[in-house]
Amino acid sequence: MLWGLERLIESGSPPMKVVGSATNHADALKALDGTAPDVILLDIDLGKESGLDVIPNLIGAAPNAKILVLTGVRDKAIHDKAVLTGARGVVEKEAPAQTILTAIAKVHEGQLWLDRAAASRIFVEFSRRGGSQQAVDPEQKKIASLTDREREIIAGVAANAGATAKTIAERLHISEHTLRNHLTSIYDKLDVANRLELFAYAHKHNLTKK
Repeated sequence: MLWGLERLIESGSPPMKVVGSATNHADALKALDGTAPDVILLDIDLGKESGLDVIPNLIGAAPNAKILVLTGVRDKAIHDKAVLTGARGVVEKEAPAQTILTAIAKVHEGQLWLDRAAASRIFVEFSRRGGSQQAVDPEQKKIASLTDREREIIAGVAANAGATAKTIAERLHISEHTLRNHLTSIYDKLDVANRLELFAYAHKHNLTKK
């Protein structure tokens, strides 16, 4: 299957290049030494090894890479745990070839590859975890630095769990490029890394209304 995936990725559209491959945890970490992948396609069905346990180590070894989980397991709890551990999405092995390629491309672009139900479950869990922490003054300073437009963007993201960046941009009547620029500024001001964390932050600090 590994050989087939490599051929699929390198011959598909959009064009991509496989810079390394491995069949176990140790070899995967070795393969990251000296390479800088944009996306790591991780099969969590590793037999004796748990692919979920590998995710934090892969993130540590390649912090700029985005992890997309590939699995034949349909257990929603496992899918959710993979994303909560740091993956940017989950795609099933039985999915059409073009779906797998599209998932890789979207994750590379910074999007999450989740269906609406999964996104809702995960956003709720992030919100629950964030809500258990008491807000402190430094957070209020961060929030005060937001512009009115940035607050509107945050509310739009919070109201559209699981939607693509394109869909959110359309609902806010701005271009996708403009949305990404706003999100970059928001992430920097609030010290969050992605839309999942922004969603949790927005609910924790009552930023869900325009």
